[in-house]
Amino acid sequence: MKEAMFYTQEGGGQVRCGLCRFHCLIGDGNRGVCAVRENRGGTLYSLVYGRVCAEHVDPIEKKPLFHVMPGSSSYSIATVGCNFHCYHCQNYSISQVMRNAPVGGAVLAPHEIVQRAVVNNCSSISYTYTEPTIFFEFAYDTARLASEAGLKNIFVTNGYISREALATIAPFMDAANIDLKGFSEGFYRDVVHARLSEVLDSIIEYRNQGVWIELTTLIIPGLNDSDAELRGIAEFIAADLGVDTPWHVTGFYPTYKLTDRPRTPVETLRKARQIGIAAGLRYVYEGNRPGEGGENTYCPSCSALLIKRYGFDISANKTVSGACPDCGAAIAGIGL
Repeated sequence: MKEAMFYTQEGGGQVRCGLCRFHCLIGDGNRGVCAVRENRGGTLYSLVYGRVCAEHVDPIEKKPLFHVMPGSSSYSIATVGCNFHCYHCQNYSISQVMRNAPVGGAVLAPHEIVQRAVVNNCSSISYTYTEPTIFFEFAYDTARLASEAGLKNIFVTNGYISREALATIAPFMDAANIDLKGFSEGFYRDVVHARLSEVLDSIIEYRNQGVWIELTTLIIPGLNDSDAELRGIAEFIAADLGVDTPWHVTGFYPTYKLTDRPRTPVETLRKARQIGIAAGLRYVYEGNRPGEGGENTYCPSCSALLIKRYGFDISANKTVSGACPDCGAAIAGIGL
């Protein structure tokens, strides 16, 4: 347990949490919407500092990040909890903590995470699986040490961090994959229990802070798969983030509270990819459908096949110092 960052004391023993965009007002003895930050006598505490519930050596492509050190390994960690309550959460067993449940996890210090990353020949540390914003203090302390050790730091996030918190960690944050789960306030309200406008503002702030970003949209049949919604996402990326921003359109499979929905047809992913390309995006990828051809990186100038993928594996990478060997065009990203 560690005193939280980003909160103010309010009247009546309450505290106002400023970590994420919910800005929870938390009474004494209660927790915020994330269920892992608790007010104890007017002091807000993080209940998950150093309590790691998951750690793995992952290919960076699993994040998914296709334009950050392709083929490298990323040491991935998580604590329990999340500030979103998505009906389609794939990691609900660790993200959806009961309000008064005890918080578990193996106790690890930030320097131990960095040591494990180095020993396992990882080039980066990813704060992932659940929502890294809610274990900010632990991620922040680890990221500073990781940066000193020459490792990259990566957030895999829902994009609901406050501006103040993002500005604090941005100097140590190299890349982020941000979920843009849909493009309507109704979808965010009913399925995610958050606000689209706040996510869009946060995504733009990540870009303004100089963090390399890639976006992921899990396409759910009948909920966020309309042409208008997909076109809205593609046009937002092109206009507000730039056409070099990769967009991952990913196949849904029934899980958690959305077991009544079918898997996403491959045709829908192809349609989404074409919508992105038509909007001017240079890098649009189809996820969760290995072998369908939508995972490869092509030169946006001459269309040469540069990086060939099958799932999380790379079978060929022809980029040379971040450029196409055929025409010399620059390929956006980090460490290509």
